[in-house]
Amino acid sequence: MKKKTLFLIIAVLLVGSFVLSACQQPTEAPEEPAATEAMEEGAEDDGEDMEEEDMEEEDMEEEEMEEGYQPESVEADSCDYGGKVLSVKALDDYTVEFALCKPDPAFIAKMAFNVFAVQPSEYIAETGGGGKLLEEPIGTGAFKFDTWNRGDSIIFSRFEDYWGEPAKAETLVFRWSTESAARLLELQSGTVDYITNITEEDIEAVEAADNLEVVPLPAPNIMYIAMTNTFEPFDNLDVRKAIALGIDRERIVENFYPPGSEVASHFTPCSIPGGCEGEPFHGFDLEAAQQLLADAGYEDGFETAIYYRDVYRDYLPRPGDVAVEIQTQLKDNLNIDAEVIVMESGEFIDESTNGRLDGIYLLGWTGDYPHPTNFLDFHFSKQNPQFGDTFPSIYEPLEEASQIQDPNDALDLYAEANNAINANVPMVPVVHSTAAYAAKTSLEGVNNPPFGSPIMRLIDPGKDTLVFMQNAEPISLYCADETDGESLSACQQVVEGLYRYNTEGRAEPALAKECTANDDLTVWTCDLQEGVKFHDGSEFDAYDVVASFGAGIDASNPYHVGNTGAWEYYSYLWDGLMNIEE
Repeated sequence: MKKKTLFLIIAVLLVGSFVLSACQQPTEAPEEPAATEAMEEGAEDDGEDMEEEDMEEEDMEEEEMEEGYQPESVEADSCDYGGKVLSVKALDDYTVEFALCKPDPAFIAKMAFNVFAVQPSEYIAETGGGGKLLEEPIGTGAFKFDTWNRGDSIIFSRFEDYWGEPAKAETLVFRWSTESAARLLELQSGTVDYITNITEEDIEAVEAADNLEVVPLPAPNIMYIAMTNTFEPFDNLDVRKAIALGIDRERIVENFYPPGSEVASHFTPCSIPGGCEGEPFHGFDLEAAQQLLADAGYEDGFETAIYYRDVYRDYLPRPGDVAVEIQTQLKDNLNIDAEVIVMESGEFIDESTNGRLDGIYLLGWTGDYPHPTNFLDFHFSKQNPQFGDTFPSIYEPLEEASQIQDPNDALDLYAEANNAINANVPMVPVVHSTAAYAAKTSLEGVNNPPFGSPIMRLIDPGKDTLVFMQNAEPISLYCADETDGESLSACQQVVEGLYRYNTEGRAEPALAKECTANDDLTVWTCDLQEGVKFHDGSEFDAYDVVASFGAGIDASNPYHVGNTGAWEYYSYLWDGLMNIEE
């Protein structure tokens, strides 16, 4: 029920009450004692009637809130809370304004992230921001949710009223298995069409099969060797440079990473516009490394530690083996004795990112959106202590570049920052790794974008049903409050945001025709598509955008419930949630 309809109903009820009041007939006045008695009885009746009326009014208000929930805005009291978002307002039915507290040239890239997808405002209210919303999403996507068979599969069906090109397959099935060998066996037997994350050994089997193919994932990530410069001897630039030149990164990539992975020339992957400006990082030069270490007073080497967490990541699929390889190279090449220390994951992240590890550590990063700010600004900002003392020559050009909307206009600044990283060596970028999926060769339109998940609506299985098998079961299907890739992959097929990632990982308009910024990038105005329908038949409008974004960013919103209650991506990508109760 939209706002104008609700107003009309209220008006009709008011007019009706006036008419009924005017039509009532006067009665004769009773005798005095009877009047007193009647007043006493009436007082009791009126009290009961008032309680009933109050309850009825509350019920009506709740029903109207669910059916007619049409928030026009969500906003913070001021920018003092520290986050980026000041307000989100519906200027009219098909125009939304995002007012920011600071410029954000990556606004459009972020809005393509499926976490910020839109669902009907009425449905958000009906579910209370949780419950059914977690398991039965209502979106505008090419597929609509059908059934979740817990522990086995999720079934989606083609949405015939989709605003864009319809899905190729009539039915989409998501299945899962934690074992790579099990996923490959299903693909080989023909029970599934497309699987995620095959191992190096699996790649050989897939390439040997005539009816299967490897589908590379050009993952936008980085694995790096970090040093904290507030501890000796890493406070010495020559020591850091010696380690950078004394480790053969190509040997690490060849021995421990899948085909398609590449030695990192820059911290940011080159697939991201502006990522690889400036000179490439130092190459392997053993003689120069040994001379630098001698010049620093460590000709005979020194003792240190190599810290890591034993957790699989695409950027570090074999953490223990890589740690031992670096330990071996440091000893053989530079006479550095490094003890390998495995840490619990949570403790490792806390200690490393806060700059408290005395030694070398292995860490990495996978991009959230295709913009240099996601890689460089987070790691090398003035406020980040993970590498120790920060470097103005790195963070100052990054701060200037962050005010520029088009990364192409900031290329000189990114080159300056990358050259400063080379000069100061706060860490050693090692590899941009790749992962590999596998699919039947009979599929048409197979894709595996660097950002987001495979776009299933573009894949033609040559039959009615497309079956996709991933690593694990989704946690929930309300991805505004999820971070796991398995949930995000399923959500992407059903719900859409103002923008979306295409097969090349570029942001393109989806529910928005276009979002444009003012001169200082602090106000973004989005013109929305008209005539778009949700899977429940309701029409998409600006109030749905406000309701969906408000449920995530506004901690005081009655529908800020979700699944985990953490809303990590809303908090991280927009520098914090608004209206948090102190």
